[in-house]
Amino acid sequence: MSKIAIIVAVDSKLAIGFQNKLLFWLPNDLKRFKALTTGNTIIMGRKTFESLPNGALPNRRNIVISTNSELQYADAEVFPSLDAAIKNSHDDRPIYIIGGESIYRQALPIADELYITEINNKANEADAFFPTIDLDIWHEKSRENHPADEKHLCPYSFVNYIRR
Repeated sequence: MSKIAIIVAVDSKLAIGFQNKLLFWLPNDLKRFKALTTGNTIIMGRKTFESLPNGALPNRRNIVISTNSELQYADAEVFPSLDAAIKNSHDDRPIYIIGGESIYRQALPIADELYITEINNKANEADAFFPTIDLDIWHEKSRENHPADEKHLCPYSFVNYIRR
């Protein structure tokens, strides 16, 4: 079975978005996202997919979760549930869960790894949040801290967790 990983950027209050948009612009986070997910399967909710500026992300198998059986997108497959999407991911490529809030909540109990970008700042407004990471279940495998710079207006850390 494929490894299931969650990839997300969170602020200091675990906020992940506002009005279906990212809270912070971190070019290095976007580069990390691309490096990890390219060549693999990504699973997301409908609203997350619709927030992508150019539709399906290239060089990845794009899967969208929606209960609307009529829904169709170019270069993406649609399944009615996270369970159905995972069952239809037959190859050995890793699966990355990329949002939104509801899909993250469903995926957390079955994920093997978490790739979290912790942003050392609090968003002015947020309406979507990541669940609390239970350290009795998750072990911090690695942490890479980055200071603010001319392209990144606040410090951030790349933190990888594995299930205990």
